[in-house]
Amino acid sequence: MTGGTEAFPDLGRHCQHSDCHQLDFLPFQCDGCHKVFCVEHRSFKSHECPKSDHNSRKVLVCEICSTSIETTGRDGEKDQMLLLEKHHKSGNCDPRMKKKPTCPVRRCKEILTFSNTSTCKTCQVKVCLKHRFPADHVCRKQTTPSSSLLVGNGVHWNEKFMAAFASRKGKECGKSERDSKSSSTTPSVRAY
Repeated sequence: MTGGTEAFPDLGRHCQHSDCHQLDFLPFQCDGCHKVFCVEHRSFKSHECPKSDHNSRKVLVCEICSTSIETTGRDGEKDQMLLLEKHHKSGNCDPRMKKKPTCPVRRCKEILTFSNTSTCKTCQVKVCLKHRFPADHVCRKQTTPSSSLLVGNGVHWNEKFMAAFASRKGKECGKSERDSKSSSTTPSVRAY
């Protein structure tokens, strides 16, 4: 059962699934068992491939130092144990490295890594991304609301605004007296 038709014997292949044997003109070859399958049976799960994890990558975590060791699916359980033993004997296994830094916020157990750590700009504490805002991690040097409203020389922003508003003396913003006189003599044009 190689496939093809009478006119084109090399065209396509039959599915090697035990219940299918369909002639497929665009067959798929399994990376694990190297058999040929149709579209319906091409996944590892659909044809119950015995070598489905041969290219998968796994990570073993050392229980002593929490170091991760990458393995492939080709490694069996015995090979994984040998890799762990080799790691222990290599001298790279340091029990002091086991404790990973965690977020200092109460009840947060997030381990701080390179990609999920944020340093607060006001208190300089390293926290996880969920607690990066000062209100979320009870920032020690959090500014008071009244001091954040100060513009300079101890003057509040609204006092400066009110002073500028009073200096207008009822005139429109951006127009001088000369502009208001010249606009009264020129006829206005209305758009319809």
